[in-house]
Amino acid sequence: EIELLVFESADIESLFSASVIVELGRLATKFSLSYNVHLPTDISLSDPAFNRPYSAADTYARIIERLLPLNPSTFSLHIPYIEGNFENITVQKWRDRVRSNLEKLLRVAIAGDVLSIETLDYPIELLDDIIEDFNLSICMDVGHLIRYGYDIFELFNRYDSRISIIHLHGVENNDDHLSLDRLPKGDIAPILRILKQFGGTVSVEVFSYNDLNTSLQFLEECWNKFKFTEA
Repeated sequence: EIELLVFESADIESLFSASVIVELGRLATKFSLSYNVHLPTDISLSDPAFNRPYSAADTYARIIERLLPLNPSTFSLHIPYIEGNFENITVQKWRDRVRSNLEKLLRVAIAGDVLSIETLDYPIELLDDIIEDFNLSICMDVGHLIRYGYDIFELFNRYDSRISIIHLHGVENNDDHLSLDRLPKGDIAPILRILKQFGGTVSVEVFSYNDLNTSLQFLEECWNKFKFTEA
């Protein structure tokens, strides 16, 4: 499976033109590929600004409609929290915006379980009731969780039935999306235990061919060692 990165919302028609969609579909059939989509991060369903030409929900819906012919396994979505504090009234206003915009998006675009909310730098528990009410999936970004100090195994066990995709990448010195050989040593065994139990998509979310090669070699070495020690 290949992750299609759509980090910027502008010019989606030129980036994924009709001919590009047809070609991606042809390649999927020829090579037995599937796709998942990372939705843009330059817009947000939690944005308090309402003076944009098109709302984030409208833009996401347009992008999803463009890519639906590829039958992606999931559309991963960032919902950032940049409110400055976690006071109850602040959190509730943020949650109200997220709920309203998600309702609008899901009404016109896709079913909730095809949309996976990605773990970022804040506790995903802030969205628990929204995830439940809209039957959303979760994108467990292991690198983000490690970077921000969360217990990855505890979170996996809590949300395992809702996790549709795992993003996996190295973390070192507060920098992420590195090769997997840059993972903290103490996190390798928990990650392997999670992968052993997980049946969904795992995306090695690195952004160069060399980092991908290094990551796959490292993962294979760790996996073989893990299987040996677990036997």
